[in-house]
Amino acid sequence: MKFDGMKISELKAGETINGIYILKDAEIRVSSNKKTYIDMVLSDSTGEIAAKWWDAGEEQFAALVPNKLFYVNARVDLWRDMLQLNIGKMQIADEEDQKRISEFVQAAPREPEEMLKEVYAYTARIRSPEIRNIVMYILDKKEEKLMYWPAAKLLHHSVRSGLLYHMVRMLKCAEALSGVYDGINTDLLFAGVIIHDMAKIGELEANELGMADYTREGKLLGHIVMGVEEIEKAGRETGASEEIILLLKHMVVSHHYEAEFGSPKKPMFLEAELLHHIDMIDARVYDYQNATRDVEPGNFSEPVWSLDKRSIYKPMLKDS
Repeated sequence: MKFDGMKISELKAGETINGIYILKDAEIRVSSNKKTYIDMVLSDSTGEIAAKWWDAGEEQFAALVPNKLFYVNARVDLWRDMLQLNIGKMQIADEEDQKRISEFVQAAPREPEEMLKEVYAYTARIRSPEIRNIVMYILDKKEEKLMYWPAAKLLHHSVRSGLLYHMVRMLKCAEALSGVYDGINTDLLFAGVIIHDMAKIGELEANELGMADYTREGKLLGHIVMGVEEIEKAGRETGASEEIILLLKHMVVSHHYEAEFGSPKKPMFLEAELLHHIDMIDARVYDYQNATRDVEPGNFSEPVWSLDKRSIYKPMLKDS
């Protein structure tokens, strides 16, 4: 049967709803009263929402298949100022509806073929053969998956082709900054942008719809460590100098800036510092735009977890 139900962007606190959503994540937990429940993240083409299935146990958890469509009956609650679903009933959608899963997947707003061409155009502008060869080596290994890979499982750019979209916007930002400030080595900066998150293809396993989960290596190592290993291999295979390999590895190692976020070192040269801030700018712009996409001017979004649970305001400005 074809069933559409309530879109996530349309949900309002206090309602009891019927919807069809993708199960992105599920964990079985124990509440303060020692009863088990299932903590979930559900999504559709309009957004994501947390969900709780109270008093559910191993039997219900065993029936949950990540990255599949589920029929959901739930009450929409407001918890700590954020909407979440209190699940009443939930079951996997039938095969006819599963065939429509692409309709429920969020995707980057640009075609991946077009974005990939831009990445190669920036790569061609890298003047240093050593740096360009490393970038080309990694791109060649990852190109096919880059077309549809998300940049994350749940956070910013966690959509089909999200990694490529993140990369292209960062490259444009890097180019703009290099036009403002003298002395920026664009070879390093463009290369850093292109390769800094490339090991997410490996940290995550994703299907062609961009629905992802962490691999064993991703859980044990993470994309920073995996990225350093890839640069080392690419550098050796292409005959790059120790200095070039070291600089690119440092850019990957330091781009999260803080140890608590996975970076054992902070940036120690200008292009590495810029890479971190460009990465943060694009992530924040994405989060702000995503939060206010369906908000009317003059109103606030629901609290956004990645923005310290701030409710984001959409200004009332007339078009000039």
